[in-house]
Order: sequence, then C-alpha cells, then structure tokens
Amino acid sequence: MVLAALGILFVRKAVHAALLLAVVMISLAMLYAVLDAPFLFAVQIIVYTGAILMLFLFVVMLVGVDASDSVVETIRGQRLLATVGGLLLGLVLVVGLSQLALGTVVGLDDANKGGNVPAVADILFSRYVFAFETTSALLITAAVGAMVLAHRERLVPKPTQAMLADQRVRDYAEHGLHLGALPPPGVYARHNAVDTPALLPDGTPAEASVSRVLAARGTVRSAPAMADDVQGVERQLAGDQPVNRVDDEPEGDRS
Repeated sequence: MVLAALGILFVRKAVHAALLLAVVMISLAMLYAVLDAPFLFAVQIIVYTGAILMLFLFVVMLVGVDASDSVVETIRGQRLLATVGGLLLGLVLVVGLSQLALGTVVGLDDANKGGNVPAVADILFSRYVFAFETTSALLITAAVGAMVLAHRERLVPKPTQAMLADQRVRDYAEHGLHLGALPPPGVYARHNAVDTPALLPDGTPAEASVSRVLAARGTVRSAPAMADDVQGVERQLAGDQPVNRVDDEPEGDRS
C-alpha cells in the first residue's frame, strides 16, 4: 500500500495514478477487515473503490487529461496554504499516535462490544450526528453545484441539415474548401484498399483520400505503381488485352 501511494506521486499518467489509488483503497479495506471492522470494510470496497474511484477512472479515460504540467501559479499563496495544511496534517498524525502510545484510545474489543455495525451507527447518529448531516449537506450541495456549472444553455438553435449545407457552400465560396464528400480510397485501382489514394481528373493522387496515419507511416502506394495499374485497366477496357479472371491470376495476385 505504501509503494502504491508513493507511485501515485511519481507516475506521469493520470490513469496509472487512478489505478494505484485503487490499490491503496483496496489495501485499506483489507486493514479494516483485519481490525474486525466489517462495516468499514464493505463501505470502503463498495462506495469508495467500486463507485467513486471507478467513476473518476472512467471520466479520466473518456475525457482525457493533458499530460503537460503548467508551472504558472494561478492561485496566489497556494504554496503557503499547502505548507500550513501539511503542518496541520502532521499535527493530527502526531496527536493520533500519541493517543495510541498513551493508551487513551479505547480498544477494539470495547468498541465492538455490541457489534461493529450497531456501534458505528450509535456513534454516527448520537455524538457525531451534526457533523454527519453537515457532511451530507455539503456533498449534495457540491453535486448540485457541479451540475449547475457543467450545464450550458443553448444560445443558438441546433443546426439543421440545410444550414450545414449552406455553411459548406459558403466555406467553398470564401475559403475554397472541398464542397462535396471526400473521394473514397481505391478509386480507379485494381483493389479497394486504404493505402491506394484516389486519382484526380489530371491523374495525380488525391492526398485527402488517404489516412494521415498511413501517410505518416509511409505505406501509401506510389504514383508510378498506381499509373501502371490505371494503364492496365485502360488497356483491358479498350480490348488490347484480355481481362484477367480470378482463376487465371497467379497465386500471389489472388492472395
């Protein structure tokens, strides 16, 4: 658990940090089980690990997080606040460990005398009922505030197909963008493959018809090879040579 917690601080990707956080939470649930706290064990697995953390992980995977870190501080005094918060956390840890060392903490046998779940319920709804209800109100307020901040009113009507067509014509008239659909791959080729670009009326390959990934890999067919294919098809259509059938082709062409 300690190694996974340290890994959260040093990994570069947010998805890996979320997975390491899941390891920490599951390990913490195992500690609750060892300490005879079945209620906290179940809550840690079901609520925190199974619901909240998995939801966070799905959001990170779907939305994505920019890996570049900004060194510009947008909040003034955040380093001072972080230092004060770290000192307060250290003070809380020291006080908690001192209570364990001095023997002021009640043992597990006394705390779970009437059962772990009834004991937790008695503490939550008697001594700490105000803090429990305040935390619930804060969580509900945070959920409603997140929905309000994320909601955006539609200022303009939803574009229809006619509006999109008019915008495409305007883009063609103003910027010279392509008016119709992009040419599919394999046009005027002997096989319909994504690595064979379409040919323009002047015989040159159309770069817009080839995937940018294939172009970056350098696996797009060259213009001389495409010209040989086109000339062979033209000779076949003109009747200068017989059209090849599948049975007459060599084994390599057939494959």
